[in-house]
Order: sequence, then structure tokens, then C-alpha cells
Amino acid sequence: MTSALDITQSVKAPRAVFVNFPLGHQTGKPNQPELQRQIVTDAMRAFDTITVPGTIVELPYVWDANDRAWENRDYTKGWMPERPQRELADTLEAERIAKYSRA
Repeated sequence: MTSALDITQSVKAPRAVFVNFPLGHQTGKPNQPELQRQIVTDAMRAFDTITVPGTIVELPYVWDANDRAWENRDYTKGWMPERPQRELADTLEAERIAKYSRA
């Protein structure tokens, strides 16, 4: 399931379901379990019926019918935070590994 159509097309996924929602919110807004369940159900149904490799099924859900400003905001240069310097990223990753590898 994806909300990044261009990337999904580029990587030629064997099958995919596209939801035109902000990145990271493929199953909908928080606190809407009925919608989230329906999106997941529709995605699984699509995955079960796709027979042609590379098919991307677009689900018909709309994030906000009255406001599509999120598309410009979320897909504009600078919307993501800056990447940390390599040394900092390596330190953070080492800390994460140490934290979760403790048995």
C-alpha cells in the first residue's frame, strides 16, 4: 500500500494499492477505525485480485474533499526535515540497536 505513486511506479512493485493520502497515512486519519478498516479490507481485496505484474490499483478515498492544500504542502521541497550528518546518524542508529537488542 502506498501514498507515493511516482516512487511506486519507479520501483515497479509487483502489485500495489495507491491511496492519495499524505505520506505515512495510507490507512487514513487517526481515530477513524471504520475508515481504516475499510481501506485495509479494500487493499487486501485488490491484492487478491491483481493478476498482471506491476498493476497499481487506486483506491477512491479522499483525504479532505474540501481542502487539497496538503498535496502542495507535503510534496514541496523542504517539507521533510534535514538529514542528520553521517556521524550523528551513525550514533543514533547505534543507540537504537543497543536499546532494542537487549534481551
